[in-house]
Amino acid sequence: MEAISFLVLLGIAMPLKYIWDTPEMVQVVGMAHGILFMLYIAGAWLMKEKLNWSWTTFFIAVACSVLPFGPFYIERKYLS
Repeated sequence: MEAISFLVLLGIAMPLKYIWDTPEMVQVVGMAHGILFMLYIAGAWLMKEKLNWSWTTFFIAVACSVLPFGPFYIERKYLS
């Protein structure tokens, strides 16, 4: 859900704000994305503990959280 909220923020809400001067969606989607981002980081920590991830794997998961399609990669590579 975090990845989808990020894509909606970048692909829909930001163009609405900067091209069509409609900033309302950025406020809503931005807040939702912020909450989901924090949950993603907490979930990565829980997976590190539960699946005995190395620190390298954990940091890869955290680094991928700032890439638009990164969480999809983590899900496929480390959680399948």
